[in-house]
Amino acid sequence: MNGLLESVKQNVVSVLEFAAVIVVLFVAAVLLEKVAQHKRGVKEPLFDTRKMAVVGMFSALAMIIMLFEFPVFFAPPFYELDFSELPILIGTFAFGPMAGVMMEFLKVLLKLCIKGTSTAFVGDLANFAVGCSFILPASVVYAFRKSKKSAIAACIVGTLTMTIFGTAFNAVYLLPAFSELFHLPMEEILAMGADVNPFVQEGDIFSFVAACVAPLNLIKGASVSIFTLFVYKPLSPIIKGERR
Repeated sequence: MNGLLESVKQNVVSVLEFAAVIVVLFVAAVLLEKVAQHKRGVKEPLFDTRKMAVVGMFSALAMIIMLFEFPVFFAPPFYELDFSELPILIGTFAFGPMAGVMMEFLKVLLKLCIKGTSTAFVGDLANFAVGCSFILPASVVYAFRKSKKSAIAACIVGTLTMTIFGTAFNAVYLLPAFSELFHLPMEEILAMGADVNPFVQEGDIFSFVAACVAPLNLIKGASVSIFTLFVYKPLSPIIKGERR
């Protein structure tokens, strides 16, 4: 009975944390998009029929891509690489920060509806927060000035922000949360990193996240950015409905 109550408590706390992060990021996205529109001297609705349709389609595509995860040799097996931010970054460049945060949220929501959660929503919160740490800075940079140079700058800023935030987030919140959730001592988790990566020092969480988590986010951000920079320009008129 105590175990059930503890499990319910963990799920409730995780849901509340998830909800708080969602609200904060949505508010930030709205404010930043309004500022960017004012800076460019334009006024566009946050959502219209076409935006909603594209957001729904790209969210579903991102969820499907999210199901295909690839192990990496430099990190323990519970870290895997996926490229679900690819359609989200393309859609965000087309429609702005608010659309990007919405697609990240719907991607995770669809995943929860299909597969549920095995981590009391901790992993889902991490996926949403880290994804937004890439999408939101990149979309803001591009929203203020839409050009090829700013798109490149946006991808660099987004990749670096995700790498820094994702690395710190793992050290401060995610790894301790998983340790508590699965009753797995932190020393065992860190030892799994040391077993596959010689740069991880035994018992040192900072070397663990620097050697295992940071490269993972760099690879993901760089791969998604490069592909987006190649395909966004020809796709943009189609996404926005500017040509058939």
